[in-house]
Amino acid sequence: METPILSIVTPTRGNFSDDWFSQLLAVQGQVQFVLVYPPGAVVKPVSDPRVKTVVSPAKGEVMQRLTGLLNASGQYVMALDDDDFVHPDAMQVIAEYFERFPDSWVLRLAMEKLDFEAQDQIRRPWTALPTVNPLTVADRRSASDLTVLQTIPIAPLQNPFDWRYLVSPLLDRRDMHGPHIENFNNKVWRNDYVQPALADLSNTMRLVGALSWMPFWSLDRLLGLFIQARYFEPGKIVGHWMPAPAQIRYVVMPQELKREFRLILPADALLVKRFPQYGYFWNLFCDQFWAAARRILRS
Repeated sequence: METPILSIVTPTRGNFSDDWFSQLLAVQGQVQFVLVYPPGAVVKPVSDPRVKTVVSPAKGEVMQRLTGLLNASGQYVMALDDDDFVHPDAMQVIAEYFERFPDSWVLRLAMEKLDFEAQDQIRRPWTALPTVNPLTVADRRSASDLTVLQTIPIAPLQNPFDWRYLVSPLLDRRDMHGPHIENFNNKVWRNDYVQPALADLSNTMRLVGALSWMPFWSLDRLLGLFIQARYFEPGKIVGHWMPAPAQIRYVVMPQELKREFRLILPADALLVKRFPQYGYFWNLFCDQFWAAARRILRS
């Protein structure tokens, strides 16, 4: 195939539905689909040349998604779970956006959250997408018109460390509020920013010699913040938020169907290890330390 413009990376155990997969392959344009299986999983045969199948060297969301992103060759990349849906004409919006804003790092697609039982809503026809060029740009804090491109400032990593988060398990953290983003998934990122960050993150996971620490969960927040820290410029506008109609349908599963306990603190620890100069990461780590302690006690 031609060099893809967009790579969509999906970690999977191979139990995705045929309906989900057919809707994924309905995405038009120069798109590469990277499916990442854990070791020992049964790999579904696929004849579409746009699909690249990879078997991760280890099991877990972090390792599988990391492996898939390292194998993504598109100019832009997006991480998508195997029960979420993307608009078949999303490439139209993505190409128009980065042609208009070539210096942007990230495009946040408009997302519609749907209950997993609302199958009629999940499978209803998609609404036609707007053209990007005529859209007005506005600050997210002041934008009352939701038909505009809202700016996304870089995360306020320079916020000072608040020692109260270290000693108080009941203090609500507030320094993360604002119009910035933290998470990586379901957004379109420039791959020339992502690939160096992945190499840097891999080195950060090394402890001593060949011994490495690979968290099982939370590459989503870890990578989104890692990229912003690696290229940090205070106050920089890193991208924009697309208006409705939705380009992503995010399927929400009930809590009882999810795993009971996912420890995400080790991923936050890597941010502190690599970027100890940012108080934002220390505040995050302390907050998640107490959250993990409360969950362990409850369980």
